[in-house]
Amino acid sequence: MRVVRCAACTRVLHEGRTQTVFGTGNRQADWLIIGEAPGADEDRQGEPFVGRAGLLLNEMLLAAGYRREQVYIANILKCRPPNNRNPHADEVQCCHGYLQQQIDLIQPRLILAVGGIAAHNLLGTDGPVGKLRGTVHHYGDRQIPLVVTYHPAYLLRSPLEKRKVWADLQFARRIFNSTGRDI
Repeated sequence: MRVVRCAACTRVLHEGRTQTVFGTGNRQADWLIIGEAPGADEDRQGEPFVGRAGLLLNEMLLAAGYRREQVYIANILKCRPPNNRNPHADEVQCCHGYLQQQIDLIQPRLILAVGGIAAHNLLGTDGPVGKLRGTVHHYGDRQIPLVVTYHPAYLLRSPLEKRKVWADLQFARRIFNSTGRDI
């Protein structure tokens, strides 16, 4: 896999990584969950969303009727930024081809963008997550339905927002089900 040997980023994220974090899950999944970047736990384990935020994501998916193994989970970046800082635009650009390849291979029927970084980069906007929620956006040439919600790490800091994520997940299910089939 080319991402394992990647050294394209100008900020040299690859020098500080333990390993790349490409993605995990069902490669024929109908749902693709996209977050921002690996954290320390993800960098150690080589899998996205494995720390506390990952456990919460698993619970969110279960509440919506999906197991982690039924979806595919990826990030905008494939390497951990130092001190978990937000990704820089040039880093996102360097990883964009890998993410696009994932989307092309998986061919999801719905993308769930978790958090502002994912939403902003997938939609090419800088609007706040609160304003991007509750609307069906579309991604790429295939016009894949895309739903925006809050990042699980944000919910750990702001647990009262969980009800909004529940509404977002129900919205995503309705959008998905309206396309004709469920998993």
